[in-house]
Amino acid sequence: MKVTVLYAGLASPHAGWVAIDELAELLAHYFDAEVLSPKLAPKAWPQRLIRPHQVSYQPLHTGGGDVLIVVARGPGDLGMVNAIANCRQKFAKIYGFVTDSYFQPGFVRETALFDAITVTAHEDMAFPKERFGIPVHQLYQGADCLTWVPREPHAREIDVMGFGRTPPSYQACFSRRFHPASSPCLYLHSPLGNLAGPSVHLERGMLFKLLQRTRISLAFHLYVEPQGDRPRAMMVTSRWLESLLSGCIVAGRRPVSRMADEMLFWPEATRELSEDPDTAAEELLALLSQNDALEAQRRANIFNTMSRHDWRYRIEALCGLFELPVPEKLKNDVAQLHALGEAFK
Repeated sequence: MKVTVLYAGLASPHAGWVAIDELAELLAHYFDAEVLSPKLAPKAWPQRLIRPHQVSYQPLHTGGGDVLIVVARGPGDLGMVNAIANCRQKFAKIYGFVTDSYFQPGFVRETALFDAITVTAHEDMAFPKERFGIPVHQLYQGADCLTWVPREPHAREIDVMGFGRTPPSYQACFSRRFHPASSPCLYLHSPLGNLAGPSVHLERGMLFKLLQRTRISLAFHLYVEPQGDRPRAMMVTSRWLESLLSGCIVAGRRPVSRMADEMLFWPEATRELSEDPDTAAEELLALLSQNDALEAQRRANIFNTMSRHDWRYRIEALCGLFELPVPEKLKNDVAQLHALGEAFK
């Protein structure tokens, strides 16, 4: 069976999407797949005026095959199939995994070309199914736990870490409280050097090494002090999974959703901070004072993330949903994942 994996990560790497790129890379590894990643094509000014939101891609060349799997950061990425001329004739089946599936206006007309897609939230299933008449399945996001799980214990000398989006009032308060020389606490924020470009994959290792040396990792859902006009949802994103896998205590504002209830199901998986940033700072100090007592929680966070949220489980589920054979080396790695996870029970 010839499988091709199509994703944006090689042509347009971005720090916010590296976890999703890892799914594409694992799919390619387990299916010995052809890998394609389209570059954006420049648009003439009349096109920019008439269709400002339409994305065009430079052509990709492939002989086709049995299955094309599109790993989409958002629903608009399903349009990447346009980079392959006559894609429906070249591939017997076309499937998609859509991450930010809550953004309904982002679904492009090319969605109708797919034999089936997955979305990350149960409530996101109805729209593409009704709009495009294709099968839609639900599948949660994951993480590459087998690669990034801590292999040995580290001293956790970073007290609090915030990476990615931290609500402005909390950021200002925590900086004011923890940065002065008079504070014994180390608050590290925005540790990534680049948001885009080829270095983001290299810096992935740096992020996990920092997290594995961190006591508390901050995570806030998108409705806390929203900025700009970007779409929002109560998703459990990579930030939660990466922090939990690293053995951090995750504190902030947990999403209020079925997704959060089902994914973050074990006791104290997250710690809720006050809506008042000054009170939240005091709550962080209280958590830091309990550091030694939280070791069992750290192990529980690692174990449960490894047991339920590795991308390899999602790939097994995709095989069932799309009637694909489960690769033997995937089975072997899942067994290794279970064995490694037992050490954190």
